[in-house]
Amino acid sequence: MKPDHFEKLLVLYGRKPVLEALMDASLDCRTLHLASSNRSAGILKEIVDYAKSRDILIREHTREALGRLSKNKKQDQGVALDIRCPSFMSIEQFLSAPIDSATRVLALDGVTNPQNVGMIIRSAVASGIGGILYPRKGVASLGPLVIKASAGTLFKAPIISCETLAPALRQCLENGLDIVALDGAAPDSLFGDRPSRAAVYVLGGETHGVSDATRSLATRSLSIPMAGGVESLNVAVTAALIGYAAQIAP
Repeated sequence: MKPDHFEKLLVLYGRKPVLEALMDASLDCRTLHLASSNRSAGILKEIVDYAKSRDILIREHTREALGRLSKNKKQDQGVALDIRCPSFMSIEQFLSAPIDSATRVLALDGVTNPQNVGMIIRSAVASGIGGILYPRKGVASLGPLVIKASAGTLFKAPIISCETLAPALRQCLENGLDIVALDGAAPDSLFGDRPSRAAVYVLGGETHGVSDATRSLATRSLSIPMAGGVESLNVAVTAALIGYAAQIAP
């Protein structure tokens, strides 16, 4: 088994999301996991039939074991599916490869609303962002709600996984990347910014914004000009602006 095998796997759970994924021939579905207590009827029978028609490996587990695989026993409905996402990587894999100076990465810092996360992913893929630094802790999990909000773009998104954000940002700093915090009070505008090296743009959470731990690591701060007395934008809108600002000619 290749070292990056698990880094590139997304474990999808829930009967309807799994069935929809199995029906999508463009997805690289690897293993279907079922609770041995399931009754093979209705949608479960459809799931098994689609998996067999695609020659996908089917494994049965105890209910407890399946819950450990899905990491969401209360909502997995006794079904999980391994999907290989070729653009997924670890922070170590990202930093070990050559990084172009024009690379722009989004980092999620406490973004807990699945709909916001999904829309961020969709905007990132559409705008050609080089990566989405995605902590396993402190943000919405990559589950069905995020997939739905991303309109399916999650499966091809350049997700860079890490355990927690601050240590990953330190690794980025050590490898020569800028860390940019969005701050409404910053004098420099996002739209006039032309960084000379690769940069990570941190998106703060819906309630508290960029955390103090992250802000202390930032090499600079940028603002988004706003009129009409508007104080802030939805975090997903901010992600889209960052993605497309990088494409604006100086």
